[in-house]
Amino acid sequence: MAQPITLDLPHSLGKARVRERLDSRIGRLGDRIPGGARVEHRWDGDTLLFSVHAMGQEVKSSVTVFDTHVHAVIDLPGLLGLFAGPIRAAIQREAPKLLT
Repeated sequence: MAQPITLDLPHSLGKARVRERLDSRIGRLGDRIPGGARVEHRWDGDTLLFSVHAMGQEVKSSVTVFDTHVHAVIDLPGLLGLFAGPIRAAIQREAPKLLT
């Protein structure tokens, strides 16, 4: 069973600018994972749906863009759920860089 992490990250860029930044930078996410990863993504309205495939695992996520914040949901499969705390902290630290 997946262990979800949810985050709300504030921004002051407007929806269009956030979408543009996420779209242009999401592919680089795989470079931040040791050993590399394959990232697949698509938009469904204002929600970016993406999955990261690495080390035999698939992490499915969504980021919904609102006027003043983004709402992210990351589903950690299986044993990765045991590391939800450190993963959440890393995402909180690194995700705002996608918006700046």
